[in-house]
This record gives sequence, structure tokens and C-alpha cells, in this order.
Amino acid sequence: MAATSISTDMFQYEFMNNAFAAAGIVAVVSGIVGYFLVMRGQTFAGHALSHIGFAGATGAGLIGLAPLWGLLGFTLAAGIVMGALSERISNRDIAIGIVLSLALGFGLLFLHYYTSFATQATALLFGNVLAVDRQMIATLAVLGAITLLALGLIMRPLIFASLQPELAEAKGVPLRFVSTAFLATVALAVSECAQIVGVLLVFTLMVGPPAAAQRVTTGLWSGLGLSAALALAEAWLGITIAYHTDWPVSFCIAVLSALGYFVCLGMPALWARQSHADALDNGHD
Repeated sequence: MAATSISTDMFQYEFMNNAFAAAGIVAVVSGIVGYFLVMRGQTFAGHALSHIGFAGATGAGLIGLAPLWGLLGFTLAAGIVMGALSERISNRDIAIGIVLSLALGFGLLFLHYYTSFATQATALLFGNVLAVDRQMIATLAVLGAITLLALGLIMRPLIFASLQPELAEAKGVPLRFVSTAFLATVALAVSECAQIVGVLLVFTLMVGPPAAAQRVTTGLWSGLGLSAALALAEAWLGITIAYHTDWPVSFCIAVLSALGYFVCLGMPALWARQSHADALDNGHD
């Protein structure tokens, strides 16, 4: 009875309910979009977009806008530019690195002229899901729906271009458009994810759960489902642990993300050994 009271006690607070709602929306979107990000080997792009978003947030503060809109604007612009350049440059990291360094330079300039924003920088860098209000939840829900809709519209050519790019190009799939549209979609997801775990820890929800899911599944839909479920479980469990321990929420989510990946990392090997043992047993029978 006491354990149940402790576990449900946190839901009497509005800020905890808001945190669970916001984290749930962001986790599902991040898990699904991140699955394709990992599958395409573009995790560095997601990392770069989150850092570019920080520059956008500081720029928004400089002109009096909410940080979210600056973050969203910069990540969208950067995603489109990186997507357009990645098919022209043989090494995608070159295009990403150039855009990243330019954006971070602007971020430094904005902070130089708007030093009062530095007090909010920690929350932006590491997230503050406990400060989310209902208006932000509504905003995240709308952005999440747009993100998933955009991903659904390009999903078929995206899968084809990701698994067999040469054949896709020969069949007339516009690879540059698909790449640009996908990175723009990633930019939306990154902007949402940064509201929960911060721009420095976007990997915790956008890379950890998808990478873990791809270690233990072979089908697309099962992988997407597991990725979203892992991201959701890690986000909600992270908030719960933080409530009972007073540790930072983003830290708890990051630890759970790493643990989830390492557990899944060992599972295929365990399954392979078990399958081999079963085969030997059947051979002896």
C-alpha cells in the first residue's frame, strides 16, 4: 500500500502531469524519427542539428522571441541545407560540419550581445521538462503530428533510398529531395526533443532507443514499435526516478538510454548461443 502511494503521489502535481504528457509526445516522435536516422547512418546530423538549434535559441532571445521558435527555425534551415548539400558532396560529414561550425559561430555572437540569456542556457543545454506548461504541451503535440505526417509522406522512398540508394536512383527516386525532406523532419524532431532533454542530450531519445531496437529486431514495423516503446519507457521512468531521488531528469533518461542499448547489444549474441545450443540438442536427439 505504501509503495503504491509513493508511486502515484507524484501525479497530484500539475507540473508532473505536464512533464509526463510532454515527455510522452516527444519520446514517441523521437523514437520513430530516430529509427530512420540510425538506419541511414546520419546520427552525426542529428547531433549537429541539436547544437545548431542552440544558436537559433540564443538568436531568438536576442530579438525577443521564445527560444523554441529560434531553435526550430535554425534547425529547419540547417536540415534543408545539409540535405541539399549531402548528395553533392561525397562525404556527408563535410557538409554537416561546415553548417555546424557556421551556426555555432553565430551562437557565440548572439551570446556576446545578449549576455542575460546565459542564465537560461543551462536549461536549454540540458533540458527542463518539469517546467513545461500546457501551452508547450499543445505546441509539442502539433509539432509532433506535423513531424509524423511529414515522415509518413516520404516513408516509402526514404526506405528505398536508405537500403538501396543506387537502385533507387536508377528507378528515378529523387535522392536529394528525399534527403532534404528527411533532414527537415529530423530538425522538427530535434527541436521537440531538446525541450525535454536539452540540446546536448538529444542522443538519449533519438539515437539510444532506435539503436537498441535495431539490435534485436529485423522487421521495420517491429523495430519502429520497439524504438518508440523504449523511448517512452525511458522518458517516463527517468521522470519517475528523478522525482524520487531529486536527480536531474535528463541524467536519469540518459542513463536509462545507455543501459537499454547495452542490454540489447548483448541480446543477439545470447540468442545466437541459445539457437546453437538448441541445434546441438536436436542433433543429439
